[in-house]
Amino acid sequence: MPQLLTATIVQSSPVPLSVDNGITRLCEHVRDAAKSGAEIVAFGENFLGGYPIWLDEAPGAALWDHPGTKALHRILMEQAVIAGDERLAPLQDLVDQHNICVSVGVHERVRSSLYNNQLLFRPNAKPLDHRKLVPTHGERLIWNRGDGSTLNVHDAPWGKIGSLICWEHWMPLARAAMHNLGEDVHVSTWPTVRETYAIASRHYAFEGGCHVLAAGTLLHRDDLLDGLKAVGGDAEAQSLIAEIPDQQLQFGGSMIIAPDGSVLASAEDRDMILSAEIDLQAGREAKAALDTDGHYSRADVFELNVNRSEMPGVNWKD
Repeated sequence: MPQLLTATIVQSSPVPLSVDNGITRLCEHVRDAAKSGAEIVAFGENFLGGYPIWLDEAPGAALWDHPGTKALHRILMEQAVIAGDERLAPLQDLVDQHNICVSVGVHERVRSSLYNNQLLFRPNAKPLDHRKLVPTHGERLIWNRGDGSTLNVHDAPWGKIGSLICWEHWMPLARAAMHNLGEDVHVSTWPTVRETYAIASRHYAFEGGCHVLAAGTLLHRDDLLDGLKAVGGDAEAQSLIAEIPDQQLQFGGSMIIAPDGSVLASAEDRDMILSAEIDLQAGREAKAALDTDGHYSRADVFELNVNRSEMPGVNWKD
C-alpha cells in the first residue's frame, strides 16, 4: 500500500537582513502552503535574513577591514535568531496548528558568532538545529563551523526527516552519517539550485534511498537595498551593495526528487509553491537494490566514527 505525503517547497524572495519582516513573510507562505495541503514545507538556505550574496558579487567585500562588510556583519548579528527566540513563536503556532514540519534557513547567533542553521520546526516540540559544518569559501568571513551535535533527524509519525546545507552534500562522510540516521525525507538547501547542485541533490536521493526536497531562493539586488532600508539603513553597507550588479542574483531552481533520482516536480525562476505527492514506500523499496548504510556499506572494511558532542569551546566548572 502506498504511504503518501504532500511535500512542498516555497520558492520565494526573502527579506534580506530584516528578520522581523522576514518572519512575517515566512508565516504568510506557511499559511498558504498549509491551505494547499502541505505536510512538509521547505525553504531555501538562509531564507530568514537572506543569503550573504555580497560575498560573491561585491568585488571589495573580502578586503580586510572593509567598512561595508563590517556594517553588514553587525546588522546580521543584531538581527540574528537566538536559541528560544520569541520572534519565532508565530511560526511554531502555525506548525502546531496544522501539524506540519517546516524547514527554514536562518542566521543564528551563539555568543558573538554567527552560524548558518537550517531549523526544522515540528509540532509540539522545539525546533531541531542543523548548523552547517563547513561554511563554503567566502562564507567563512561570516559563519562559524557547526559541530556534530546538530547532525540529526526528526522522527515524525510517518518517518524520519533531516537536512544538509549546500556544499555539505559534497562531504561523503556527512552523507554517510545522515544515511545511517535513516532519512525518509531529506531537505537539501541552496541559494540557487544550479545544475551541479541539482546533480548533488539527485545523487543524494539515489544514494540515500530517500525523497529529497532541493530548495532554492530568489533574490534581486533591489531586495538587498529594500531589506537594508527596513533595518534603518547604513551608508557603508549601502555603498558595498551598490557594487553588486543591478540584476537578478538567485534563481530558484527548486525540485522534489524521488528515491530513484527522478524529478517529480521542478520550479521555474519565479515565486511559486512547488508541491508533489511522495510515496514513502518507494524509499523502502529502493533499499532492495542499494542500501549504502547496510548491504553496500562493507562494515568489515570501512568504519565511520561520528563525534556528536557539543563543542562550546569554553567549559566552566565549579
